[in-house]
Amino acid sequence: MNEAASHTGFKVSRSIDYIKITVFGFGLAALWASLHSIILPIRLLDFVTEPEKNTYLGLLTFTGLMLAIIIQPIAGAISDRSGLGWGRRRPYILVGTLAVILFLPGLGLAGSYLSLFLIYCLLQVSGNTAQSSYQAFIPDLVPERKRGLASGVKTLLEIAGGVALLYPIAFFMDRYHPGQEASWLWLALGALAAILFGVTVATMLGVKEKAGTGTQLPLLPTLYQSFKIDIKANRDFVWFLISRLLILMAFTTLQTFALYFLKDVVGVANPATATAQFSIVAVLCMLAVVYPAGRLSDKVGRRPIATVSPLVGALGISLIFLFQQNYLVIIFCGGLVGASFGAFMSSNWALATDLVGKGEEARYLGLTNLATAGGAALARLIGPVIDFFNGYGLTQGFDPTLGYQVMLLACFVYFVTGSALLLKIKGRRLAEIA
Repeated sequence: MNEAASHTGFKVSRSIDYIKITVFGFGLAALWASLHSIILPIRLLDFVTEPEKNTYLGLLTFTGLMLAIIIQPIAGAISDRSGLGWGRRRPYILVGTLAVILFLPGLGLAGSYLSLFLIYCLLQVSGNTAQSSYQAFIPDLVPERKRGLASGVKTLLEIAGGVALLYPIAFFMDRYHPGQEASWLWLALGALAAILFGVTVATMLGVKEKAGTGTQLPLLPTLYQSFKIDIKANRDFVWFLISRLLILMAFTTLQTFALYFLKDVVGVANPATATAQFSIVAVLCMLAVVYPAGRLSDKVGRRPIATVSPLVGALGISLIFLFQQNYLVIIFCGGLVGASFGAFMSSNWALATDLVGKGEEARYLGLTNLATAGGAALARLIGPVIDFFNGYGLTQGFDPTLGYQVMLLACFVYFVTGSALLLKIKGRRLAEIA
């Protein structure tokens, strides 16, 4: 049994064990994919005008994700030092998830942009409290030589969760009209709550932990230690964070503004359904590559796969730019970007688990949220840029969708630059596994 496994009292030894320690990610992915891709963009139109929708969507999700950046390392540091009687991880997963389920109805009850804004921020705080502990299961319980496999299973379940409810959620939200057909919104929110409850029960029952043995620090030292990185000693981890941030900015930009792009540029009749179809094709391609990519990274190293996969995403962006009014080509490009995302996330997360500090797994993986949620948050800032250039193109009379062309160019640059920065990771621990 490895050191981490002996600490927690649970050993990953069977195929089902990989599912037990990662199934919670299925529910989290279902929540955020449905909210960010479909529910929030449509619910937002109840409170803001069409010309401002990208700006307000970007502001909403940017603020929530900045909270996620703060919460994950702090909650992770607290979890690492936890001395609770039934484990270091599961108590925080349970409390965070119950809070999410409590706050979800607020999205339906919100009567203004401000109230929607506040509820979304509370969801981010709750969800990331749970996530910070959940994602420490792999370095806690899995031997280093098997972490590519475990990361592949984790990414596989998260991708499956990201697509599992997209089509039913899109079906519900295409029929939603405030005041008349609001029941469709409640069906969508209820489905998310049910999925979260199910995966939480499975995690509580499936993963066994001994009592935590950590020593709690006072609040202020914990806050300080949560974000502390010795840059000189962890230079590879810093390059890893910057690269991951840029690449995830590209993926998140596409996910966030896909519905508006398909509506305004491609001109589809049912944008929510079209967005779901685009996402489903992307996810099917993710599923096809994520597990083999994780296994392959155990054999050939993390960096080669993590470096090449963003370039496939850049190719997909180039084709979308060239054929942006051809919906079938857009769908095909969604598959390319999906395959790129699956291979990247599987190999890149395995790389993260290899680089984290011993005894501080949850905190360091929480710090990866500086890149994960940070990239997602910064991606939203292009919303005002899209609206500005769309307005400029309209007033100048040459292209009312100019903002979306700027968006595609930004995604291309994010992909290529992020891939290049991975080449700077040359440390000893990386050489050992690559």
